Amino acid sequence: MIDARILPFIKRALDRPARAAVARGISADQITLVGFGIGLLGVAAAASGAFWLALLCLALNRIADGLDGAVARLTKPTDRGAFLDIALDFMFYGLFPLGFALHDPATNALPAAVLIASFIGTGSSFLAFSIIAEKRGITSEQYLTKGIFYLGGLTEGTETIALFVTMCLFPSLFPWLAYVFAVLCFVTTLTRWLAGWRMFDHTE
Repeated sequence: MIDARILPFIKRALDRPARAAVARGISADQITLVGFGIGLLGVAAAASGAFWLALLCLALNRIADGLDGAVARLTKPTDRGAFLDIALDFMFYGLFPLGFALHDPATNALPAAVLIASFIGTGSSFLAFSIIAEKRGITSEQYLTKGIFYLGGLTEGTETIALFVTMCLFPSLFPWLAYVFAVLCFVTTLTRWLAGWRMFDHTE
């Protein structure tokens, strides 16, 4: 919902670190893979109850997610890089709640399953819309630097990360946070279905 508004600030903040990475010969793909590895450590930390470590790994993962794109724009963006970025992002989003479910299955397993199911809705509608938009040559004016079309909604990346941060700070609230956010994700999915239904109603 607010990704487009904060994107310019993030780009400015990451410009200097990105230039330093390029000067040292670090590629965007390397940053993407390292960031995903750190994210997996965060999932393991949440599963073991080390929520402050999970929060740190989450922060580093998100920094890497922004930094890889900044490095790519300073060098040469590739389709492989865009593919890795979005594929690993979606996997991380699904795995992070799993860490809380593994930590306390009796309390967190069901809310985590509901939340992950809602992520499937937002993710699949997002990607399906992007595929058809690419086919029709439709671009998003708010996300011109992205590798694929970005369709917004109530629950975008910023809101999801805010959710994960709150879960790490207040792990006992995980079930309620998961259920509330899942409802918002299902609303986002419905709005994206409606947008696709309307926009793709007629053939070219």
